[in-house]
Amino acid sequence: MSSWSHIIKGFTSYLKVERSLSKHTVESYKRDVTKLYDFIAEHHNEKPPDRVGENDLFEFVQTLSKTGVQKTTLNRTISGIKTFYKYLVLENYIEQNPAELLETSAVPRKFPDALSHDEVMKLINAVDLSANNGTRNRAILETLYGCGVRVTELVTLKISNLRLDQGYIIITGKGNKQRLVPIGKEASKWIKFYLEERNHTKVNDSARDILFLNNRGNGLSREMIFLMVRKTAAAAGLQKKISPHTLRHSFATELLKNGADLRAIQDMLGHESITTTEIYFELDSSHLKESLLQFHPRFK
Repeated sequence: MSSWSHIIKGFTSYLKVERSLSKHTVESYKRDVTKLYDFIAEHHNEKPPDRVGENDLFEFVQTLSKTGVQKTTLNRTISGIKTFYKYLVLENYIEQNPAELLETSAVPRKFPDALSHDEVMKLINAVDLSANNGTRNRAILETLYGCGVRVTELVTLKISNLRLDQGYIIITGKGNKQRLVPIGKEASKWIKFYLEERNHTKVNDSARDILFLNNRGNGLSREMIFLMVRKTAAAAGLQKKISPHTLRHSFATELLKNGADLRAIQDMLGHESITTTEIYFELDSSHLKESLLQFHPRFK
């Protein structure tokens, strides 16, 4: 396990690059995690992050609460710690999240951002195919939207797990669990185009089976995917805050709006619990309610 300082540095980079948080917010999150580190160092002999358990975190929150901090400050600190441990899971530092049961005061549930199909097409068509890596970037966007995969799943996608002629790919998700995800004609077509180009480029032995590569013949990082999506969104003139996660959310909401079964969406997204997938149903229900309020005479 890496040192606290190394992990906090990586966490800060994640907040800046992948989450696109403001400098002020990043510093606040960093202070929250530093408070936790100081507490662990004082009371638990600098126990590494992967050995910090639920009881340690509850003790930290109780100790902080007893200092008389405002409720909003306590809530923000808890939020920062929860974000930190989600990052540790994302980076495979830990398998189980000890911060899941930490609770803050009730806040309105935030629905995931999603793009309309037209907005997605505008984004995808903004890729400059004549530029270096243009075909690769088009294939990446088609895969993100067409399969709803997570960024980590995309950058670790293996050529040996492609079953394009059969119409699906094998995704390795959280906990190294594999699932079959259908892949549409467009995503399949652009992956095949990219593979033709890839055959004529230098590939390092360690990345021989990795699908999407950088200019040095190695696998892409999550940060590179985020930056590519952001740059393409700017070229498309889209004003929304867009990330690879936005395309995953768009994939799910588009399926639901067109009548897909919630359980099927859960399987394709790789959600452990159906309750995680249900947020898309709530999002769609909210849209339906708005339409009723606007158009149905008995709801006006």
